[in-house]
Amino acid sequence: MIVWLASHWRVLSVLSLWLALALAVILPELLRGVARPAASHAASVRVLVFTKTAGFRHDSIPDAVAALEQLGAQHGFAVDATEDATRFSEPRLAPYDAVVFLLTTGDVLDTAQQEAFERYIGAGGGYVGIHSASDTEHEWLWYGGLVGAYFKDHPPGTNVASLRREIADHPSTEMLPDVWTRRDEWYNFQSNPRGTATVLLSIDTSSYVTGTMGTDHPIAWYRPYEGGRAWYTGGGHTRASYAEPLFLAHILGGIRYAAGMAPAQPPTPTPTNDPSPTTTLSPTGTAPSATASATATPTEVHRPALPPKVWLPSLLIPDQNRSSER
Repeated sequence: MIVWLASHWRVLSVLSLWLALALAVILPELLRGVARPAASHAASVRVLVFTKTAGFRHDSIPDAVAALEQLGAQHGFAVDATEDATRFSEPRLAPYDAVVFLLTTGDVLDTAQQEAFERYIGAGGGYVGIHSASDTEHEWLWYGGLVGAYFKDHPPGTNVASLRREIADHPSTEMLPDVWTRRDEWYNFQSNPRGTATVLLSIDTSSYVTGTMGTDHPIAWYRPYEGGRAWYTGGGHTRASYAEPLFLAHILGGIRYAAGMAPAQPPTPTPTNDPSPTTTLSPTGTAPSATASATATPTEVHRPALPPKVWLPSLLIPDQNRSSER
């Protein structure tokens, strides 16, 4: 054996050297390959948050932008916030999976920018409208179909109202109780979106005063639209809204739907507005189960599902005085 080893030591040494070199090259690549999916997920999902106003300007915009940026950081998608309408061109919209109209008001896009946004949605892009997004572009009929209904008016100030959950398995409502009681500024709309969109939440009109839409008062809905996806919620007027874990989870689910990271179902409007309530929350909108389902993993996706995240219901923005204006 000693004689054999002595006669073959050069061969063994060369083989050992080649094995060490191979491991030095291959092992780091293997390790990088394991870590790469999470990084590519974060880089591949991008959301544009648009906050331009040409009418009333909400003092909650900075709180809202900060909250959405933190949602992106916590849940693995990039958020770019802007008031620059020149971002609405085909090449500049192309990188984004969804565009959020966050507290926009008035006529915020020119004709060329409107046409670019129409083509973006037609190519499969996503739209999220929050609160006064429905008080935006009243003369642009295509946008009216996208947002689902235009703002009409609202009762004075903010009011506590009970919201009825009509769809329980949508990513923006699966974490909510059947009756969600919270304070906000509750819009009346110029038309009822039921029938053209799937209503997710409606207001129990007996729970607050001076609504003008009758007993059927949708407040959040979604729909496929012109090749893309549209989601809207009427909440989000107050600065305190953007510190509510349930409201932020509601928005997060809307973004996931609009960006194609959650199931997209055809509109199936609910024929009745009288689901049986089972849970009532405090006016702050919190509940013991608020953290349970904010990031449920979808079973069918257009894009790869984001890696599971743990929902941290920390108050992202300090509670501050609520505004009573539109």
